[in-house]
Amino acid sequence: MAAASSSDSDCGRAESNEASSKWLDAHYDPVANIHTFSSCLALADLHGDGEYKLVVGDLGPGGQHPRLKVLKGPTVLTESPLPALPAAAATFLMEQHEPRTPALALASGPCVYVYKNLRPYFKFSLPQLPPNPLEQDLWNQAKEDRIDPLTLKEMLEGIREKAEVPLSVQSLRFLQLELREMEAFVSQHKSKSIKRQTVITTMTTLKKNLADEDAVSCLVLGTENKELLVLDPEAFIILAKMSLPSVPVFLDVSGQFDVEFRLAAACRNGNIYILRRDSKRPKYCIELSAQPVGLVRVHKVLVVGSTQDSLHGFTHKGKKLWTVQMPAAILTMNLLEQHSRGLQAVMAGLANGEVRIYRDKTLLNVIRTPDAVTSLCFGRYGREDNTLIMTTRGGGLIIKILKRTAVFVEGGGEAGPPPAQALKLNVPRKTRLYVDQTLREREAGTAMHRTFQTDLYLLRLRTARAYVQALESSLNPVSVTAREPLKLHAVVQGLGPTFKLTLHLQNTSAARPILGLLVCFLYNEVLYALPRAFFKVPLLVPGLSYPLETFVESLSDKGISDIIKVLVLREGQSAPLLSAHINMPVSEGLAAA
Repeated sequence: MAAASSSDSDCGRAESNEASSKWLDAHYDPVANIHTFSSCLALADLHGDGEYKLVVGDLGPGGQHPRLKVLKGPTVLTESPLPALPAAAATFLMEQHEPRTPALALASGPCVYVYKNLRPYFKFSLPQLPPNPLEQDLWNQAKEDRIDPLTLKEMLEGIREKAEVPLSVQSLRFLQLELREMEAFVSQHKSKSIKRQTVITTMTTLKKNLADEDAVSCLVLGTENKELLVLDPEAFIILAKMSLPSVPVFLDVSGQFDVEFRLAAACRNGNIYILRRDSKRPKYCIELSAQPVGLVRVHKVLVVGSTQDSLHGFTHKGKKLWTVQMPAAILTMNLLEQHSRGLQAVMAGLANGEVRIYRDKTLLNVIRTPDAVTSLCFGRYGREDNTLIMTTRGGGLIIKILKRTAVFVEGGGEAGPPPAQALKLNVPRKTRLYVDQTLREREAGTAMHRTFQTDLYLLRLRTARAYVQALESSLNPVSVTAREPLKLHAVVQGLGPTFKLTLHLQNTSAARPILGLLVCFLYNEVLYALPRAFFKVPLLVPGLSYPLETFVESLSDKGISDIIKVLVLREGQSAPLLSAHINMPVSEGLAAA
């Protein structure tokens, strides 16, 4: 009876959780054997029958045996091997002719494989790069048997460490070989020409001349050679080429190629570069404090995930708008767009098995999964408009459908802004005085602004004059030097005619002590007398303030005061490291006499 009641309570709890959730659990297969990233997922109507299918660039278990998979529902429709690991997958329309079925582009290695109706249609290869001339000369010598394999290896290693132009794949493979395998490799490849080929790191699509959803799109490629290429969708020629300071890893584009477009590229150096049409180099740069792990554009805001477990929102000119801290590391990001309600939000898959959905910095929903999610894709799948597809770290496949009655509201997750932030302020009613003042500001706005500018400039002028006067008269006896990490502060005590002068000398460096300093006093000998005009400074330990005391005797009985200049020098040098001017007070004893 107890076991039955426990199972009934568990079932009731599960039913209540499912009822309160915004998602329907359509499918979960923990052993689907799908290992991929968000950039290698795409949803499209590949056959023009209204049935949307899922395209997966599968890395394979352990990065071995990559394959192109097409899923219909929970089952794999077709599967074909790939020559190299996939970098990105995208669907796009190549032409306006009927039937308007999208093509599939898969970036893998140095090539883009284009499929139509799931059949190979075209293969675009990146243009070859010029080889390193020193490397070419070494292989020419090996071809003529003027250099042995061991010397060739030593020379190639020297080139790899110092040369700006990287080595070819042939040379890199040669450097990985054992000594007994080198001679056979050289004999096999010495007659072949050196080819240096770059690879594709990321890919996305850009509308060509129309903003419609079913408009023709161009392919935008990011390469290991720090370049961005825009391809023509019909002839597959390079329409535009742009250079970046680093290798792009995430891309986001908006606009049309023939009209105006804006392109954001997150790179390996931790920066995001913004490019516009007809710009060969970046126009704006967003410097991140950590490496980016995802880039999503939500309306006009660029949302960036970083390795510091946080989401950041930026404008297209690089101004930071907000930051949200995540409870765990971000593994993947993608866009959630619900066309029926005009909603755009960002999805973030976390290492703790959560998928969090944010609109700006507001948490809308939290989805908990059995395993950490490594890829996300939201859109029309099959005949359902709002379907969320997730793959897990262990190769599982999760499909959820958004309920038609689901509405994302602020605070739908666990954390968000405090409730007091939504309360309206009790603003008092407008008084007659407020209305009269508003009318006066409208009528005399120009004159008021001019008066304000005049007063502001006068304030700046008086501040500058007071600052110059303080510098000339050394009213503040504190000095900090840039050549040595020293700080000097002087204090005068007493009523006279004998004053006590205390110098506080501090070493402001982090860990370096300072030795061999002298303190020298410059003063009017008619007015003042000091026991010693200079003395040595002991070893200054970093961070400690050393008080150096001496006495000053005032010799004038006319109530005259002057400046005593303190110099800190290094032994054997005449130029002072720092100095301070001390305004001596008038001697009360002599003045009274």
